[in-house]
Amino acid sequence: MKVEIQPDVRDTASRLGADVPYALKALAGQLADDPDMGRPSELPGILTVTVDGDMFDDCPDLSVGYLREPDRIEIRFLEALPSSETSTDAPDQEQGQTRDEDVSGGVVAAAATVREVADAWRRITGWLRQHAPDSYAALRAGASPAAIAALEEVLGIPIPVELRTLWMLTGGDDGADGWGCLPGNMALMNLDAVAARYRLKMGAQTRQAALNASRPEEERITVWEATRIPVIALGPADHTMGLYLDAATGYLGFFSGEIEAPGDVLDTLVTYLEEAADMLDAPALAARDKPGLIGGTLVWLSSINPAHEQRWQPLSG
Repeated sequence: MKVEIQPDVRDTASRLGADVPYALKALAGQLADDPDMGRPSELPGILTVTVDGDMFDDCPDLSVGYLREPDRIEIRFLEALPSSETSTDAPDQEQGQTRDEDVSGGVVAAAATVREVADAWRRITGWLRQHAPDSYAALRAGASPAAIAALEEVLGIPIPVELRTLWMLTGGDDGADGWGCLPGNMALMNLDAVAARYRLKMGAQTRQAALNASRPEEERITVWEATRIPVIALGPADHTMGLYLDAATGYLGFFSGEIEAPGDVLDTLVTYLEEAADMLDAPALAARDKPGLIGGTLVWLSSINPAHEQRWQPLSG
């Protein structure tokens, strides 16, 4: 069994203690022999296992989270567990505590984001399963960590944890009768579409950069930033417009076939999904768009074709 350790986990290990990288390597060897040694966690698809720090000279007790696939394991999270011992060296203890809190805080924040995305998406898919089975059936199965890692190589930037989590839950929306399930009848892009649109946008930026070389600085044009990841398309078959997630800021923004307008910021991916779930749960309170049904398909009013308006049934509640 192949065991992979994420670079940020290796960095965390090096900060937690001199022997933590060795402890992590030893655990990787154990997981290769016994990939099911962990126990399920609150995070989707994540198993956790603890490491007894007393077995090493400079290593706290550790909690390690990993993804298990049929042919590989990916270690994704690492944090130091609270120690029951009290150090007599107060300054060193305080410094170590601050370091551990910083590391643990990052892991906890990532874990919270994972839960928020998973909860919002389960609310959406739970509603679709019950009320709009055609839309539910159009959702793809979750993407594998290997597929997401391959996309990350294409992008050349780390994929934010919230987007990685969403793609692990569903690899895209093929649409029902041409309608995506997100507000505006937009659709979550599949990974191939993300890669293709990103390459197209980066190619446009490269050409624009060549033109910018001969322009005054105030007249230079930015078509695309490398940190922008296309996520949601205008429709299942129309990827020319939609929403991107800026990996640098964590916010969504609009993209189109034209030059992007600066500062076109919407929500975080978490708040976007939560609001979509809220509108389905309480359609009478929906502000941005109005959900309804055409047969077994979820259709949002803002982007409905006039020819279908008579068949559209608003939701109550």
